[in-house]
Amino acid sequence: FPVTIIGKMKKIIVQTQSKRILADVFTPVGIYLRIRDRFRDTVLLESTDHHAAENSYSFICINAIAGAEIRSGETMECKLPAQQPEKINIQDKSSVPTKLWDFMQRFDIEKPVEKEAQFAQGLFGYTCFDAVQFFDTIGLQKVTKETQMIPLMRYRLYQYVIVFNHYKDELLICENKIHGIESEIQVVESLIRSKDVPVYPFRSKGEESSNLSDDAYKQMVKQGIQSCMRGDVFQIVLSRRFQQQFTGDEFNVYRALRSVNPSPYLFFFDYGEYKLMGSSPEAQLVIQNGKAIVHPIAGTFKRTGDDETDQRMAEQLLKDAKENAEHVMLVDLARNDLSRACAAVEVSHYRQVQYYSHVIHLVSEVTGKVPEGYNPFQLLAQTFPAGTLSGAPKFKAMELIDGYEPTPRSYYGGAIGFMGFDGACNHAIMIRTFLSKNNTLYYQAGAGVVAASNPESELQEVNNKLGALKKAIGIAEELGR
Repeated sequence: FPVTIIGKMKKIIVQTQSKRILADVFTPVGIYLRIRDRFRDTVLLESTDHHAAENSYSFICINAIAGAEIRSGETMECKLPAQQPEKINIQDKSSVPTKLWDFMQRFDIEKPVEKEAQFAQGLFGYTCFDAVQFFDTIGLQKVTKETQMIPLMRYRLYQYVIVFNHYKDELLICENKIHGIESEIQVVESLIRSKDVPVYPFRSKGEESSNLSDDAYKQMVKQGIQSCMRGDVFQIVLSRRFQQQFTGDEFNVYRALRSVNPSPYLFFFDYGEYKLMGSSPEAQLVIQNGKAIVHPIAGTFKRTGDDETDQRMAEQLLKDAKENAEHVMLVDLARNDLSRACAAVEVSHYRQVQYYSHVIHLVSEVTGKVPEGYNPFQLLAQTFPAGTLSGAPKFKAMELIDGYEPTPRSYYGGAIGFMGFDGACNHAIMIRTFLSKNNTLYYQAGAGVVAASNPESELQEVNNKLGALKKAIGIAEELGR
């Protein structure tokens, strides 16, 4: 269907019905394991962000009934409930945020009775790093030439969303009821209450490999340092990819990762032919109550595991000139990004020390007031990718990354999460993240390179960031035995 006449077409009415039950004997992982074999297209999102107990939610999404995706730069495929997919030509790449929001306008959403049911009223999905071509005038040469590992963007509406409210120890079973879609809510509730938790083994296979050797990565860092010294960029984030073949059930890797590296954003998106799973510390963009929020994370030291030593390391991190210069630069970049669309932009928290499983980070918070009638996809575009994954200035940094790194980034450095019909948005950056495809796990990390960088130190920073992921692979082999 042509997007140009989308406003004249009949809207699809969505009513969200829900049932609340006590959740003290349930866990999101336990329910997900019971449901995933019965239903296709399942998603699990969790949070271990104890800083916001009143807003601590987890979600399980079941059975995609509509959505939009882009596999290349030429066409967007849209599917409405109980209808055949339709292809839309992308003649102007910058129109993609508008096309996606237009697709969401095809639905007429009735306000739910239960407040938490609003979490079912939206699309869950992701945007790859390489989708930046739809958000800016940059052209990535490697992305154009090489076949995409996964679709560049993919967002879906789910028939059922189970909402865990951890603060109240309750869960809400939500169903998006649409004419022509058969209900299986009784099956869903039966599976939730089932005592079976099917678990299968996982084994890594062969040796880990990388798209760059240690020496090649350090050589690439030297190129980045030269770019900074020439004044091409102030900072550039350069990454390397690893891969590990496996047999069995990679959900065990997610289970291990959420234990090893608890984070505000834990996710497992099962698309059948591939899966995305991660434990991300950093939000790409949050829009709620008329406010847009980003959390720049920059400045990294390795954790030792000893509390007293780690406290001394945190004090050193706060005094480290190179790490702090990097942080200040990226806070400024976040302010600039939000200022493109928002009013009253301010730094609400500055240079706070936060501890993660393998690293210590400096974290700030930048907020802005969103305009009336905004398109959340457009706001995502204007803050994408996070400066902490590109460098500054962004445009030049991304051009250099495209030239220096040997493979397109695909999912790495992209964003994953929820986009509400009411304009709400909560997306995490895809870092500390695995892509599982063809019985191979792909994982990637980068370091912010500035003129004062030391190649060996940046190599070690990448290794430190990947520590939790590599540890999770080892622990996953012990599960399901």
